[in-house]
Amino acid sequence: MSHWSNWSGSVEARPARVEQPRTIAELAALVQSAGKVRVVGAGHSFMPLCATDGALLSLADLEGGVTIDETASRAWVPAGCSLDKLTKLLWDKGWSLINQGDVNPQSLAGAIATGTHGTGATLGSLSTAARAFELMTHDGSIARCSPTENADLFEAQRLSLGLFGVATRIEIDILPAYHLEERLEVLPLDAIAERWNELAAENRHVEFFVFPYADLALMKILNPAPSEGEMREQKDMDDTSFRKVCETCRTFPFMTGFLQRRILPKEMKRRRVGPAYRIFPSDRTVKFEEMEYELPRNNGWPALREVIGWIRKKKLPVAFPFEFRLVAADDIWMSPFKGRDGASVSMHQYHRMAWRDIFAEAESMFRAHDGRPHWAKRHTLMTKDVHDLYPDAQRFCAVRDRMDPQAKFANAHLMELFGIETRAS
Repeated sequence: MSHWSNWSGSVEARPARVEQPRTIAELAALVQSAGKVRVVGAGHSFMPLCATDGALLSLADLEGGVTIDETASRAWVPAGCSLDKLTKLLWDKGWSLINQGDVNPQSLAGAIATGTHGTGATLGSLSTAARAFELMTHDGSIARCSPTENADLFEAQRLSLGLFGVATRIEIDILPAYHLEERLEVLPLDAIAERWNELAAENRHVEFFVFPYADLALMKILNPAPSEGEMREQKDMDDTSFRKVCETCRTFPFMTGFLQRRILPKEMKRRRVGPAYRIFPSDRTVKFEEMEYELPRNNGWPALREVIGWIRKKKLPVAFPFEFRLVAADDIWMSPFKGRDGASVSMHQYHRMAWRDIFAEAESMFRAHDGRPHWAKRHTLMTKDVHDLYPDAQRFCAVRDRMDPQAKFANAHLMELFGIETRAS
């Protein structure tokens, strides 16, 4: 029996076996012989989506390459390929992803299966880029789905949480390679709020980070731009200094507010231009726990203000900043953005500080603002909540029942979350 833990260290499991198949035949043999199967990428899920006492599989080395259809601006991609590796491969071929999130170690399949996203009022999550899937089902056979082939499976698989099988290849929309101009600026939070709708309309990507005790925020704006040659490296925050701040907050919680009001300079403007795949991600080395709620766009600011006000009133030691982004509406059954443009509010806590009770109380506020949680970030949803929040949950579960009647691909967390135990036979 092996030991596995996620990136932050808060989710642990003892899988019976950990395997990294290199061929489809090897994968089929593993799936056929295992009682339970989960697939892991970089372990960046804060919920126990990958935890299992069965077989834990990595597809990082599974056979297959990237095939591009230039006419359709689409690519077939190995599902286990990391976003880091994939974006470099695409760039070398003259292509880019439509959008990316803040970090890039995740596998493509994991990012799509959990609705991972970046920011942009007109841009959807990575799940919206998926156009077809090939996945290995419970008996080791390959099923293919798209809008015109096994359409109900495709609709469920677009954000699947890995419940229908092991994705082996995914067809995604791509764009000709492009550069981005990145602008970082420290501004008063109130000034950002006053101009928010204007900023969102004028820029392809806009987001900001704000510490709960600070009145200043770090705003990041990205827009396509011509290349300016070699890109210079820069960070939005110095990780060494920030780690020291977090450790101080852990040891002396009463200093959290004092430190956060001084962590950002009163004035800062930085600019650079580089390949999209290098500008999008940041290198996050200070570990944290995270809860993220996706709210109707007009509810984003009120929810953020309420939670920050509560933290200040209770003098809670929350060491990390909030991240505020925008995501376009989609039509995916289990997407938090289904049917509504979203404001995404990410709440973080230093991994060595208490987070569970703080997140639970903040979650009630996000829920009161009609929020839906990111599936891979901390939440406390129960089966009834899933069905209340997602009218298509019943259709999703019906496809799961048909595709995996013995719940081979459902671990304990997902069995409880979707009430699968009563349906498995």
